[in-house]
Amino acid sequence: MTTATVSPLRLTWLHLRFQFLETVRVPIAVLGNLLFPALAMFFFVVPQEAVAGDPVTATTAVAGLSLFAVCSASLFTYGLGVAEDRQLPFDPFLRSLPAGPGPRMAARVGNGAIFALFGVVPLVLIGWLFTAASVTPLQLLAGVGTILLVSVPFVLLGMAVGYSLSAKAALPVVQVVLFPLAFAGGLFLPPQLFPSWLDGVSLATPTRAGRDLLVEALTGAPASAVAWPVLLGWTALVAALAVLAYRRDEGRRFR
Repeated sequence: MTTATVSPLRLTWLHLRFQFLETVRVPIAVLGNLLFPALAMFFFVVPQEAVAGDPVTATTAVAGLSLFAVCSASLFTYGLGVAEDRQLPFDPFLRSLPAGPGPRMAARVGNGAIFALFGVVPLVLIGWLFTAASVTPLQLLAGVGTILLVSVPFVLLGMAVGYSLSAKAALPVVQVVLFPLAFAGGLFLPPQLFPSWLDGVSLATPTRAGRDLLVEALTGAPASAVAWPVLLGWTALVAALAVLAYRRDEGRRFR
C-alpha cells in the first residue's frame, strides 16, 4: 500500500492561500498599512514644489516611502500576526503536522511580499498624479523586483519578533524597531542631509541598503558599494534569528 505525498511547493501554495485569505478578512489590517505612507506622501512630499516638481527627487521620495510601507507591512503583519497566531488553538495543530516549518515560513515570506506590493500601489498612483516622478516601464519592473527582494529580511525580522514575544510585547518592540530603522535608513530624510557619523551608521542598516538599491533601480543613481553585502548579511542574520525563535518556541511549547 503506497501513501500519496504532497510536494513542498504544493504545501507552500496551500499555506500562502490560507494566510492571504486570513489577512484580507480583516480589512482594517490591510488599510492601515496603505493609509499611513500615502498620507505621509500627501503631507510631506506633494506640497513641497522643490521636491514634487523635480523628477529625480520626487521619484526618490516615492521610493523611500514605498520602502517604509514595505517595512511597516512586514513588521506589523508578522511581528504582531505571528504572535497572535501563537495564542490561537489552531496554531499548535498546524505545527503538529508532518509537513515541517519550511512551507509555512516560505508562505509567510510570499504573503509579506504580496502585501508589500499592496502598500506601494497608492504611493505610485500619488506620485504619478501629483508629482513629477517618472520612470520607464523597465525601471518600474526593476523597482517591483527590487522591493520584493528587499521585503524578505523585514518579513523574517517580523517573524523572529512574533515567535519570540507575546502579542502585547510584540507591538511596542515592532514600533521601537520600525521608526529608528526608517529614519536611519533615509526613508524620511535624504541621507545627503545626514552628518557623517549618522551616514556611516545608516550604511550598515537594511533600510538604507534597500533604499539605495530601490533608488538605483528607479532612477539609475548608483547605490552604495556595500548595499548588496549589507542586505544579504541582514537577510542571513534575521533568517537565522527567525529559525532559532521558531525552534525555541517549539521546544518551549511542545516538549
